[in-house]
Amino acid sequence: MPEILALLLFLLPLAYSPGPGNLVFAANGARFGLRATLPATLGYHAATWIVTVGIGIGLFGLVGDAPSVMRAMQVVGAAYVLWLAYAIARAGALTGGTEGRAMGAWGGALLLVFNPKAYLIIALMFTQFLPGNTQDRIGAVLWITTVFTLNNLLAFTVYSMAGDRMAKLFRVDRTARRLNIAFGVVLAAVAVWMLLA
Repeated sequence: MPEILALLLFLLPLAYSPGPGNLVFAANGARFGLRATLPATLGYHAATWIVTVGIGIGLFGLVGDAPSVMRAMQVVGAAYVLWLAYAIARAGALTGGTEGRAMGAWGGALLLVFNPKAYLIIALMFTQFLPGNTQDRIGAVLWITTVFTLNNLLAFTVYSMAGDRMAKLFRVDRTARRLNIAFGVVLAAVAVWMLLA
């Protein structure tokens, strides 16, 4: 029990502070509502679970030892978030829910796959919380992965719900344009940070 509390305290600021994933889901929640964000949420967290298990059992050791692969993923990830920022910033007011589409499951999965910082956080988490002397290493990896994924799922749901509460503001064109531009600018800044950090 102390281990799970320590893990949750480690994950709390990482999962709930604004980052690319949280901001994308807040924007999608605001624009399309909580229900419409569910496919992307499921895609993101299915990818989270798979990638985290892979890192935990060491399949992604090659990626960590290959700076060029990490840099390529960083550039692609930043470009993807920048594209999302552009699409959000250009959107207008909602007109009966017919304008635009919420990000789907594949979009959610890509958001995780092309975020190399997620890989670093996952690797750091395992260095801190994976017992080195355990007989059941796979079991420990699966346990930590599941806690990590469920914690992130809860955080993204909170951000999507907060965005959903703002949805009525997206029905007025002037307000919607300002909010979309603000979300777009914030996401663009996150993309630049991903690229330069």
